[in-house]
Amino acid sequence: MRVPFILMLLVSAGAVPASAQTVWPDSDPRIAALVAAVSETRLKTLVETLAGFQTRNTLSDTSSPTRGIGAARQWIFDELKRSSPKLQVSFDTYMLAKQGRITRDVELRNVIAILPGRSARRIYVSAHYDTTNIGGTGQIGANTRPPSPKPPPDVQQSPDFDHNATAPGANDNGSGTALTMELARVFAESDLSFDATLVFALWAGEEQGLIGSGAHAERMSKDKVSVDADFNNDIVGNSRGGAGVIDAETVRVYSDGPEDSMSRSLARYIERMAAIYVPSHRVRLLARQDRFGRSSDNAPFNQRGFPAVVFREANENFSKQHLDADTIDGVDFAYLAQNVRVNLAGVASLALAPPAPKVTNERNQPTIGRQPSGYDANLRWIASPGAVGYRIYWREAWSPDWQRSQRIGDVTEFVLPKVSIDDFVFGVAAIGASGHESLVSAYVSPARRDSDVKLVP
Repeated sequence: MRVPFILMLLVSAGAVPASAQTVWPDSDPRIAALVAAVSETRLKTLVETLAGFQTRNTLSDTSSPTRGIGAARQWIFDELKRSSPKLQVSFDTYMLAKQGRITRDVELRNVIAILPGRSARRIYVSAHYDTTNIGGTGQIGANTRPPSPKPPPDVQQSPDFDHNATAPGANDNGSGTALTMELARVFAESDLSFDATLVFALWAGEEQGLIGSGAHAERMSKDKVSVDADFNNDIVGNSRGGAGVIDAETVRVYSDGPEDSMSRSLARYIERMAAIYVPSHRVRLLARQDRFGRSSDNAPFNQRGFPAVVFREANENFSKQHLDADTIDGVDFAYLAQNVRVNLAGVASLALAPPAPKVTNERNQPTIGRQPSGYDANLRWIASPGAVGYRIYWREAWSPDWQRSQRIGDVTEFVLPKVSIDDFVFGVAAIGASGHESLVSAYVSPARRDSDVKLVP
């Protein structure tokens, strides 16, 4: 049995040596080659084909070979299989009962492509492929409707709602679907061997309430499948916002809290990797699950304890959402390609790294203390399979991102003498033989609830 031991780093809260400043790993030429393999031309072809089905509404026609969700999902399935024999492509099928916006019993099919890794732990790249047309002025009409104490009726729950109305969904969410399909191709065509299993998932039922992703995430939770991350992409192809702002150089990444959740850890990781491999494209981190009052398919993963984020274009054009106006002219393919590259850099780096260390015990309590002096930061964790070393991170408790780090050896305990665990936040990441780091597992103080005060009657 491996015996943990303590390394002593002589650091004070007020004087951190240069070696402890936060540093980022060098770029991996293998990942840089994957980033360069992203094809803007292929992305355009994919989006054109998706929009050409006219609608991909979950309750639209399934009998036509050229129009509706039946034709669209079969084409996605066939295209993924054609991309590479390495991909294990299947339909992830659920029979839905009538509920909410599902106005009749219907068969829902997600399309899943799996690229097996050396381990069963999963990293998802995902997007919803379904579309909707809510009529009127679409999403901008919903956004500009005057406030009312009584919410308006949901048109999608009306028995008269036309599920076959034209809804090309070039940007919402042909852009995210094409991104996912292009990454499946690039990863499968590479000769890299990844530690993690990569899952490329295209969801249906998003426009009816995140149904396809919810059913899948629930099954993964029940089956106790290890999911390290979900890179969800929803509306990522337009650089010209509806308010007239043009931004082709940034992308938004939303992550669910609290501030040291693994979702936030994933967002910080994406920002770091983008700075290394796609430095011309800035990741804007936003500390909420999604846009105000709205959600996407990362939510069912977060709700079941799986780290997930959602990518959104820098500035949306709501006048082109949930309408027949969501056509290919509203997609900037050079901008979309940059967002593909940002996803790729994060996914590849994480898939080559070991899993993140576990920093809680069997009772889910953080394994951090003040030993040996009573005033130190004593960090302990469970070893990660495949790790050859670890990196300790810390920051002042008011700061949103890591300020200091120190690479250490293959140990499972580390002490920072005279550094208060009350004043700093700490985390640890695993490092693999190729130098790639896992997500940072932060030590989070558990929520405390005092007993109710009893009073004499």
